Amino acid sequence: MTNAPEDFSLADELEETRDWDEDDAEPGYDVVSAEGPDPEELSAGEQDLAERHALRRVAGLRTELEDITEVEYRQLRLERVVLVGVWTDGSIADAENSMAELALLAETAGSEVLEAVYQRRQKPDPATFIGRGKVDGVREIVQATGADTVIMDGELAPSQLRNLEDKLKVKCVDRTALILDIFAQHAKSKEGQAQVELAQLQYMKQRLRGWGGNLSRQAGGRVAGGEGIGGRGPGETKIETDRRRINTRIAKLRRELKAMKGTRETKRANRHRNEIPSVAIAGYTNAGKSSLLNRLTDAGVLVEDALFATLDPTTRKTTTSDGRVYTMSDTVGFVRHLPHQLVEAFRSTLEEVAEADLILHVVDGSHPDPEGQIAAVREVFADIEASQVPELVVINKADAADPMVLARLRAREPHSVVVSARTGEGIAEALAQVEAELPRPAVEFEALLPYERGDLINRLHQRGEIESMEHTADGTRVKGRADARLADELATYAV
Repeated sequence: MTNAPEDFSLADELEETRDWDEDDAEPGYDVVSAEGPDPEELSAGEQDLAERHALRRVAGLRTELEDITEVEYRQLRLERVVLVGVWTDGSIADAENSMAELALLAETAGSEVLEAVYQRRQKPDPATFIGRGKVDGVREIVQATGADTVIMDGELAPSQLRNLEDKLKVKCVDRTALILDIFAQHAKSKEGQAQVELAQLQYMKQRLRGWGGNLSRQAGGRVAGGEGIGGRGPGETKIETDRRRINTRIAKLRRELKAMKGTRETKRANRHRNEIPSVAIAGYTNAGKSSLLNRLTDAGVLVEDALFATLDPTTRKTTTSDGRVYTMSDTVGFVRHLPHQLVEAFRSTLEEVAEADLILHVVDGSHPDPEGQIAAVREVFADIEASQVPELVVINKADAADPMVLARLRAREPHSVVVSARTGEGIAEALAQVEAELPRPAVEFEALLPYERGDLINRLHQRGEIESMEHTADGTRVKGRADARLADELATYAV
């Protein structure tokens, strides 16, 4: 016997709970809505972004154990950094923009910026990059703020890095190492991870160091001093062993990347053989390239307001308004003083830009120095031999940009369009401009095609331009332009 009423109905009871207010939930408990999106319904980019945000470093928690009960609650400590720059040329606004970008790079890498200082010098100090007096000042800042890392806005020589760590007593990294660390965090594909590892090893090989004489000690004892098979004998030092292992790993990575490059070249050759035009989206990091690709092609790639959010290139097939097929590729973002190790390691990826028929050069219109971004990107274009490729400047983020800045950029870059990938403003104009810039088929033709050759009509829509089409009793009379291979097939039916 139960206390439930005899006319109990589960459906009625559930209906009564439908209007319960979510605000009545007990404190400390999250209300999970059944209306939320199903993870399987998210795009690939949204799933990548959710995975990236699933693990975050927590500031203010120490990794040193003071009590054994803390062992279950340890968190990775957020690095607390001080930024240091040397201003050798340009205006003070350029120096401040460079330091602001360094701060964004540090935050993207997962650090907490405590302080930033920069100085005016004719050239960096060859021993410590910033000079002996400034080193003492930075050491005082480090001690006062409790920082555990100092980031230099430039590429340091191995001797400068060693001298700074000896004097500051904390870890020192330069701009190149910071960018490499971000790339290592964000690379997802096998090729991207191999490219980043190769760049890191090339950078590390010249900067092997250790506290005291750690890496200069010689091996001793039996079997090559404990190094096992492959050691060079008891006289080999630790640094020589490490450098040899790095060289071996570099050689292996280059072989793997060469094989991957062959796959990429095969795909590119297929597009060239079928004469499918290609458009490459390139530009400064965080200018909105992935957002623009999503807006133009519904690619669904990852979008995040962070530097170097996406590294792996994405290619999508799309069509013009008249049915012509072409590809659009998103590429890795560029930055001022992009490390040459990265340019070399990502050369096979950057060849997508050099081999394209049109480059969409995306510029952040809301940035304090968009002209500086344009100049930095074009320097990389020159390095990868892409300066001769036709270029359309796409000024993005029109919804957040100053109209005066947009007018200045339009005057400086006449061959440009203004868009907002977030709101969709100007996207139709940009697409129309892209279609107008695509290479046109070279051969004019006029043919009378039998009705059973519908395959030729379909290929004309995809790879050619149709000026006129008339259906007659004998077949379809078509006039337009086609590529050389397709024109040869149409020659049989020429009129």
